[in-house]
Amino acid sequence: MILAIHAIPEADRLSAMRDRIALLEWRDGRETAGSVAREVKRNEQAVMESTAGRSLQEEISHILWDNPVVRAAAQPRRLSHLLISRTGEGGGYGAHVDNALMGRGERRVRTDLSFTLFLTPPDEYEGGELAIHTAGMTQEVKGEAGTLVLYPSGAIHEVRPVTRGQRIVCVGWVESMIADAAAREMLFDLENLRAALRQKLPSQSAELLTLDKTIANLLRMWARP
Repeated sequence: MILAIHAIPEADRLSAMRDRIALLEWRDGRETAGSVAREVKRNEQAVMESTAGRSLQEEISHILWDNPVVRAAAQPRRLSHLLISRTGEGGGYGAHVDNALMGRGERRVRTDLSFTLFLTPPDEYEGGELAIHTAGMTQEVKGEAGTLVLYPSGAIHEVRPVTRGQRIVCVGWVESMIADAAAREMLFDLENLRAALRQKLPSQSAELLTLDKTIANLLRMWARP
């Protein structure tokens, strides 16, 4: 499942976030890539260990945790350390697969889902599309600023070369309480059905109560909190 979510709708919040990002220190993105990905990675990454970097990471993490669509689709157990990347003219990130495990110690996560949060308006740069390769097709995404794209970490994906301007995004990974992708999608469908029925039926209707019971029992079967 590939999902685009309007995660940050407030233009003033995005503008303030970009102003803070512009003040961060940057380093070669290959420093955080695995041995294979390092060969095709051509971008810069912000130093997130600074006070400003930690503040941005905390703010974006809260945005993700609080988003009802992210919660319903990803069923998050843990989020990885977040990265902010900057790709200028001639840069990009060739086809690769994300590592199955990231981080160390208590910060170690299994990467079930990857996400890209677009922070630059698409008219400010050319190229730079996120291309996700799935069985029999390739989907390209160039989101509006504030749009988060959620997709399977096991999919081959790439960032097309940037030919003009500068692309800034935040990327990270989700370890889900529901490891099975098909089960996660089924629960997401049921959550969407419940949201639609709540607009039409009383909360104590037999239909909604049965749906509430089904979702709760499926979570009991599948969730590993």
